[in-house]
Amino acid sequence: MKNMSYVDSVLNTVIARNPGEPVFHQAVTEVLDSLRPVVENNPVYQQEGLLERLVEPERVIMFRVPWLDRNGKVQVNRGFRVQYNSAIGPYKGGLRFRENVNLGIIKFLGFEQCFKNSLTGLPMGGGKGGSDFDPAGKTDHEVMSFCQSFMNELYKYIGPDIDVPAGDIGVGAREIGYLYGQYKKITGRYEGVLTGKGLTFGGSMGRKQATGYGLVYFVREMLAGVGNSLEGKKVVISGSGNVAIYAAEKAMQYGATVLAMSDSNGAVYDPEGIDLALVKEIKEVKRGRMKEYCDVKKSAQYMEGKNVWSVPCDVALPCATQNELNEDDAKTLLKNGVIAVAEGANMPSTPGAIAAFQSAGILYAPGKATNAGGVATSGLEMSQNSLRLAWSFEEVDKRLEDIMVGIYNNAYNTAKELGMENNFVVGANVYGFKKIADAMLAQGLV
Repeated sequence: MKNMSYVDSVLNTVIARNPGEPVFHQAVTEVLDSLRPVVENNPVYQQEGLLERLVEPERVIMFRVPWLDRNGKVQVNRGFRVQYNSAIGPYKGGLRFRENVNLGIIKFLGFEQCFKNSLTGLPMGGGKGGSDFDPAGKTDHEVMSFCQSFMNELYKYIGPDIDVPAGDIGVGAREIGYLYGQYKKITGRYEGVLTGKGLTFGGSMGRKQATGYGLVYFVREMLAGVGNSLEGKKVVISGSGNVAIYAAEKAMQYGATVLAMSDSNGAVYDPEGIDLALVKEIKEVKRGRMKEYCDVKKSAQYMEGKNVWSVPCDVALPCATQNELNEDDAKTLLKNGVIAVAEGANMPSTPGAIAAFQSAGILYAPGKATNAGGVATSGLEMSQNSLRLAWSFEEVDKRLEDIMVGIYNNAYNTAKELGMENNFVVGANVYGFKKIADAMLAQGLV
């Protein structure tokens, strides 16, 4: 124990202080392991308990959310908001409504958000929130009742210069609308306190497409860096929400063929290439399940209860949820010839999967870098709200593309300077860390 490094000491403290939160442990371990060469060779990053403060949220808020269901019965859920780090700007991060949400998941997401927001170059700190409420199968009235009750507590802790939530899994345009309406009613203020709003009340063009488009902009740059492109590539994407749909759309625009997509029930493989218009009809209009795709497209095969990673591809884009792609999946992808993996979801690859990709020497990029386009465009929405302006889709998309190219270049150059070229995990973590750490040190022991 005498010779324990500073990083190991902090990791041990995190695990001891946060029992029963494995995904949070996983997120912190992945970041701190990649920071070792910077932290342990630079005394400035060992002062003032810097890492100890970095891994501890500034504030954790947990509250009950009572609401009435369609039968007039009272239901009670838990609400969370973790305000993780405000060194470089107001807290910024989404709200997730899903039955498996707990404090550990929100802390992991909030911690990741700090680095993601730092990478965008915009002045945003890190935060995350949500509830174990699941909107699936609920009526609009039930969702409204829940959202209004949720905001009755959350409004006390947020504001355009304090904390600006957004959407995430289970929180789309409908939920954001109900949340914003209740905030406005309670406070009497019309301000940019939420992002992902509708275009009629302060939302930004391009927000729906942003995470998926941004992911593919990063993949484009990553492939170009080794003299390759998306033209003619076979792509497999997990998920079928906004991130997956618009990643597929942008990949197709660059000449790729998307062979498979999925949802929580199973995966669809279409050897003719996924019909994206049909997927949008099922998921965005009907709010249906991917299985319905095969009722229309007879060329497609439905794989119930399975993920998409058995489908041979050149590029894999995990866009569903955390730890969805394990070591066995990674080995299957590698055996089938995958050359690049980039994450549209937050931490979708397990540590074993990441190790397999890196050992094989393929291109692999973590979600904090590749899916930052969503929060980047949320930051652009904040700017438009502050300026009382509305930018065109083309202007927002160009700004998004520039931000994603910047993230790629900064992650690539940082890794190269450390002698770890094309290690985007190290590059993203170190670049994001330095900006936050330098701001924390400049602001003193707070």
